[in-house]
Amino acid sequence: MSPLSMNHVPVLMAEVIDALQPRDGGRYLDGTFGGGGYTTGLLDRADCQVIAIDRDPDAVAAGQAIAERYAPRLRLIEGRFGDMAELLSAEGVEEVDGVTLDLGVSSMQFDRAERGFSFRASGPLDMRMEKSGPSAADLVNEADEAELADIVWRYGEERRSRRVAHAIVARRAEKRIETTGELAEIVRRAVGPSARDESDPATRTFQALRIAVNDELGELERGLAAAESVLAMGGRLAVVSFHSLEDRAVKDFVRARAGRVPSPSRHAPPSESRAATLRDLTRRPIAPGEVELAKNPRARSARLRVAEKLGSRA
Repeated sequence: MSPLSMNHVPVLMAEVIDALQPRDGGRYLDGTFGGGGYTTGLLDRADCQVIAIDRDPDAVAAGQAIAERYAPRLRLIEGRFGDMAELLSAEGVEEVDGVTLDLGVSSMQFDRAERGFSFRASGPLDMRMEKSGPSAADLVNEADEAELADIVWRYGEERRSRRVAHAIVARRAEKRIETTGELAEIVRRAVGPSARDESDPATRTFQALRIAVNDELGELERGLAAAESVLAMGGRLAVVSFHSLEDRAVKDFVRARAGRVPSPSRHAPPSESRAATLRDLTRRPIAPGEVELAKNPRARSARLRVAEKLGSRA
């Protein structure tokens, strides 16, 4: 991987930094370092400290130049944001003034064909953020048809999931599916064109496999709970999501912690409510503006939600 650009600008950069309100002497956690955009934005905005985490060893290795540039105010760690409480504790840190998460696959991962996240250029069918464990090729070639259909439906919201799964199983009976190009072509033929969808027919299936391979929704659930536990009173959580499954999980978590869980039925007995621990600062998510979309069409699906830990800052 080539050195990261010092000018890397992530989606909703200004909005995320404004939401976190970095202050001199504060300490912040970037749970998805990626290209270092949010981290450098925080460090440039205030004389603060940032602990940055990324599960991708390539991102951590490439980010050493940024770590050296901002030393000693930046500490870059390889790990999962779902383990942020333990990772912070190992650094002697018990709480932070802000946490940011930029969900999904990074531009650096997406743009490198050898990582296998994209079908735009054929590469090995990998998709592993940590470059270890079962790959997308293992899943595609070893899972049974019902499991594949469930994954594509549940994580990709693909209406033709059964057709996709059947086509995959039929092809792998002839030969093992090894590349993103092979899989994309199988899915395109199974799904067919849609007048209602401008994206490539393979998009939803690739999203689903990536989420499954990396347990992204499970990691998000653990990460949100961990972020709440490490935030200081008055600290803020800023989460950028890119598809409805992620955004729904963040919305439901914040609403529950803000004490806004709706009753399942007006006829049902009232459920026991827990004391609110977060304040929901974005009843409606923040979306990119026209200027950002013109520069970065990939940002069109991005949504930012922000919450604040209830209580007074010490």
